[in-house]
Amino acid sequence: MDIYMRDESLLMLRQQVGKANPSSTYNSWVRGSITSNNSPSYPTDRCRFFDKHGFVLVESFSSPDEVQSMKSHMQHLVNSQWNPSESTHVFRTDDKQIEAQGRSDYFLDSANKTHFFAEKDAMKNGELKSKYKSNKIAALNKAGHGMHTTPGPFQSYAQSDKVVNLLTELGWTDPVVPQSMYIFKQAKIGGEVTSHQDSSFLYTTPRQTCIGLWLALDDATLKNGCLWVRPGSHKEPVRRQFVRNSKHFGDSLVYDDDNGDSAEPQMIFKQLNAGETAPWDGKVPGNSLDYQSSALYENGFMPLPCKAGDLLAFTGELDHLSLPNYSNQARHTFQLHCVEGERAGIKWSKENWLQYPPGEPFMRLYS
Repeated sequence: MDIYMRDESLLMLRQQVGKANPSSTYNSWVRGSITSNNSPSYPTDRCRFFDKHGFVLVESFSSPDEVQSMKSHMQHLVNSQWNPSESTHVFRTDDKQIEAQGRSDYFLDSANKTHFFAEKDAMKNGELKSKYKSNKIAALNKAGHGMHTTPGPFQSYAQSDKVVNLLTELGWTDPVVPQSMYIFKQAKIGGEVTSHQDSSFLYTTPRQTCIGLWLALDDATLKNGCLWVRPGSHKEPVRRQFVRNSKHFGDSLVYDDDNGDSAEPQMIFKQLNAGETAPWDGKVPGNSLDYQSSALYENGFMPLPCKAGDLLAFTGELDHLSLPNYSNQARHTFQLHCVEGERAGIKWSKENWLQYPPGEPFMRLYS
């Protein structure tokens, strides 16, 4: 599927949304019922598409200059802050992710910092393969999870009018930013990201309010691992939650209380709902990593190739994944995850793996 074929698929989805009827009540997935199209909160066509399908594509959201500034800044951060000889931690999303992340203090401590995580195929015997030692950025899977907390292009982007305006348009009333990530999706070794819902990692109560803002910093294609989404799946319940393990931390879930069993993993998945709607959760439908396989299409997924600077916004319940990068070009992205704050009556789950130090709030985007 090239960009033209993607646009044809998006057109068919857009036609499902239908026309606004001024005399009827519009039921927004985010905002509830809206009875008057004269209301300033009445949804735009883009918002209606988002409500119906759980995602929306915004082309040319960032300029080439802004994209390049993010890539250049990440190169600077890697050069100045990552020393693989001292810290080489692997990130993975397959059935070994608890072993990789769930037992890692380095991962747990990354909530409001910039930590670096390598690709498993860039490693041998616990260290970088020799071919990556002179170009260490090519060995990285991701950086996270607090690039937005320090001054620079990532923070400027997070606080930009265009981000705030888009969130407002889509229905968020008190967005805060708990997490940001830079994904490298390296040429040849960039691994798959298995089927998941972002709300599993950014869980809120009494309802889910996560929105992911996935910004392409390189052209994303079928061959280099573009995003795949399952339209409409945002109306399904959250299947599991990545939580701090009370067996490790004790009932307080506080990092340094030493009330639990240190032999237990720090973080685990807690099952919330049976996986009848997505038995492939944490895997890939059909267990095939071939982008030409029919299994993804047969199970309702569609690929979303896009250009550098394009943005994909999607809800925390939307089922999505990406396949390995089989190309000779990396596919960098910068991702913000926002949730509603307490002014909207929403609480961040104290069980979530990601917790800031006491007294340090998430970045609030509205004054």
